[in-house]
Amino acid sequence: MSKSDDNATIEREHQTRLMEAVLPHVLFDGWGPKAVKAAAADLKEDVAIFDLAFPNGAVDMIRLFVENADDAMEAELAKRDVLSLKIRERITLAIRVRLELYAMHKEAVRRAVNILSLPQNVPLSLKLTANTVSRMWWATGDTSSDYNWYTKRMTLAGVYGATLLYWLSDKSPGHEKTWEFLGRRIENVMQFETAKYKCRERLKEKPDFSHFPSPKRFWRNFTDR
Repeated sequence: MSKSDDNATIEREHQTRLMEAVLPHVLFDGWGPKAVKAAAADLKEDVAIFDLAFPNGAVDMIRLFVENADDAMEAELAKRDVLSLKIRERITLAIRVRLELYAMHKEAVRRAVNILSLPQNVPLSLKLTANTVSRMWWATGDTSSDYNWYTKRMTLAGVYGATLLYWLSDKSPGHEKTWEFLGRRIENVMQFETAKYKCRERLKEKPDFSHFPSPKRFWRNFTDR
């Protein structure tokens, strides 16, 4: 590892320490200055170190929060030997693990979603979602490099986004209703993929028009008039 890599790692650890100090206060104060001041007091640090670590304030902290959850998701999936599962089970597990990692900070996630929904933050929101679903596919063994690379990620982004929003409002024990919702969304995707595969295979076949009436018959009837 190069010196620059070492420095980047140290900086990331420093930022993570500060962000995790803010998290308990997000429940009451959001991702704003009040939560930062409270975190600085907890750490007995000058609040200025937060400004240096997160120049863009809340959005920088949220970005780190999401990226750290992506790291933890990949590590957890590797522990669970995800590649031994069927593809449907892999993707279901990836989304479930990703949301379970958020369970302790559900309100922080809700407030983060609200901030990322603001017009000026939509590009970042799309980028973070794209990165999350890409890492889900990589962690579950996807090696596609053609147009499927894009379609898989677009499809998974839709499923993950819908499930995340459902999860945020779900008050059922153990988020049971969320996992049922996720199962239905995955089933819809699998049906679509099956239909798409069958359509693609049929297009490869030479069309059989033997059961259609000969166009000569219609032409003859027309000229006989």
